[in-house]
Formats: sequence, structure tokens, C-alpha cells
Amino acid sequence: MLKIYGSVNSRAMRVLWMAAELDLPYEHKDWLPRAPETKAPDFRALNANGRVPTIDDDGFVLSESMAINLYLAKKHKSALYPADAKNEALALQWSLWETDRLDRQIVDYQRHVSQLPAAERNPEVADKAWGECVAAFDVLEDALKKSQWLAGGNFSVADLNVASALYRALTVDLGKWPKAQAWLKTSWERPAAKKVRAMREK
Repeated sequence: MLKIYGSVNSRAMRVLWMAAELDLPYEHKDWLPRAPETKAPDFRALNANGRVPTIDDDGFVLSESMAINLYLAKKHKSALYPADAKNEALALQWSLWETDRLDRQIVDYQRHVSQLPAAERNPEVADKAWGECVAAFDVLEDALKKSQWLAGGNFSVADLNVASALYRALTVDLGKWPKAQAWLKTSWERPAAKKVRAMREK
């Protein structure tokens, strides 16, 4: 059976969303990043970096949430994995783009605007992060003006990977980017997305 290591309050949320989309049975180790369990020798044998998410799929061990989702979608021959080589490449492109352009930036912005205790917030960090988010949302908006989805004519692993990473953006005013805002809302309205969001917000 598939084992998923990582709390829904971490990037493992993306993997849990994918598992829900694929209706996969799994065993879940609900561990936060840097939790004591991630430092244990048994887990370090699976992931020497001690990071979550990590999966053990009947002996095949894989880390990095974007790679995990691409693997699961392709392995299970899901319609979420593009059959066309060009759309497959776009799924890879957008997944990698997100990790570089929005992943840390949206986290830093939210933390230093509202999530950290007031004494620990740094307005300069928030402003810098938001500036980078603005540039990335501009790119995303332009892409979504040309196509409803990021890699082909339907929702795919590309959309899941990017939208899942933008969970924090659900509470951000994206009115400047109406296409991105609508796309994000539609993605998170999927039954599997609602299921994982309920896990996180319970």
C-alpha cells in the first residue's frame, strides 16, 4: 500500500489531493516538517534530507511533492497526466515554475503579513515577497487568458500542482488577476480538493 509521509499542513497537502483525485488507498503519517519523526533513522533511510512529503509506494521511495504527483498521475494512467508530449512538457514546466516563482514567496508573504506573531513580522520581507508574487501572478494571468487550463484542454496535474501550492492565496485579494482568481477557485472546488482542504481546516 502507498504510504504518504507528511502533514496536510505541509507540502504533503498536494500529494494528499492527488491521492484523493485518484481514489488511492494509503497509509498516512501525519508528520510536520522537522517533526521528531523526520529525524529518526528509519525515516532518514527513506529520505536522507529528512523532508516531507515522501512516499513509499510498495518499496519505491520518492520525495519532492511535484515529482510525486507527476509520478502518481502517470503510474495510474490518470486523465490528469497529459498524454500529449507537449502538454506533458507543459505540466513539467508549470510544476517547476511554481516551485521557483510562487512557492516560498506566497508563504513568506502570508507569514509576515498575518501568520507570525506581530513582533516577528518583517514588513520588508512581506513587501519583497509580494513583489515577486505580483510578477508571478502576472505571468499566470497571461497564460490563463490563452487557455482555461495550464497543460491542455482539461484540468491536469499541472493545475493541481500549481493550485495546491497556492492554498494560501485563497485568502489573498487576487482581483487584479481575474483569470487566475477564477482558475484557482474552480480548481479548489473539485471534490478531491474540498476533501483535503477539510482535512487541513478541521
